[in-house]
Amino acid sequence: MSTKLNDYNYELPERLIGQTPREPRDSSRLMLVNRESQTIENKVFFNILDYLHAGDILVRNSTKVIPARLFGKKETGALLEILLIKRIDLNTWECLIKHAKKLKISQTLSIGENNELMAELIEIKDDGNRILKFSYEGSFEEVLDKLGKMPLPPYILESLKEKDRYQTVYAMKGESVAAPTAGLHFTKELIEKIEEKGIEIVDIFLEVGLGTFRPVQTEDVLDHKMHSELFEIPEEAAKKINLAKSQGRRIISVGTTSTRALESSVDKNGILQATKADTEIFIYPGYKFKIVDALITNFHLPKSTLLMLVSAFSTRDFMMKVYEEAVKNEYHFFSFGDAMFIY
Repeated sequence: MSTKLNDYNYELPERLIGQTPREPRDSSRLMLVNRESQTIENKVFFNILDYLHAGDILVRNSTKVIPARLFGKKETGALLEILLIKRIDLNTWECLIKHAKKLKISQTLSIGENNELMAELIEIKDDGNRILKFSYEGSFEEVLDKLGKMPLPPYILESLKEKDRYQTVYAMKGESVAAPTAGLHFTKELIEKIEEKGIEIVDIFLEVGLGTFRPVQTEDVLDHKMHSELFEIPEEAAKKINLAKSQGRRIISVGTTSTRALESSVDKNGILQATKADTEIFIYPGYKFKIVDALITNFHLPKSTLLMLVSAFSTRDFMMKVYEEAVKNEYHFFSFGDAMFIY
């Protein structure tokens, strides 16, 4: 088991970072990664149907991404970019504000052409994040939907034509500030075909935070402080997954966020518990998976905890070969990139 950060590095040409989503969603490329035979095949995402079997359980993170990027104007007219990170109570949010050094406690920012949203700075945290209290008329969600923009990752330089393209077609609820990107490849039509084939779909929730993009800074990965995210495994979901597991059916996780939620909620006997809690689980090589049998995921950042997670699901050596092959075959990487199915 390697805990050296540089062992999870790889060379990625900038041109391979997916800047715009493929159309239609399921036309993205799919790399099939067989852990046992250590073989790789190149397909298209809609081919996933051929590799899912009747009786499989497909577990997806049905969280909703909110349009968390806002632009606030100071009394001087200067514009500041606000990124909502975490809701504290009904009207109070922890935020990341660019170039906010001169912003003082109790100062207000006006948002929207008609100042539909006002934000007062009430606290500056030790890590530099700000706590803002918002005032508005009507529903915060409606005001946010009107004024906010989708919080695209920093490596996506193109603007998004449609908000919904950074949202899964099955998003239900939640306040994520980043998309569970493995789910972006599914269309409603593909989901119907999956269900017709006898694969059961189970919804769980994990609110994806900005920490998902945070690079590991420590040379020994074990010294890394993992970010915290709120997740929920509903009672019905836990029952279905436990039954399938007891019958030897495959549990296929859509994305690393679903994987983190599932593996955070299993007891010492391997039974999945219905839970709503925060998780700081850090999965790296050496970890023994208790619930997940197969994984649909995108291609992740060099030196990231997500690359470590997929390495744990296979082996580091094989996964680095997989990534080398993906670069050679010009797959698209990261949030709007292509997918792999590790089984």
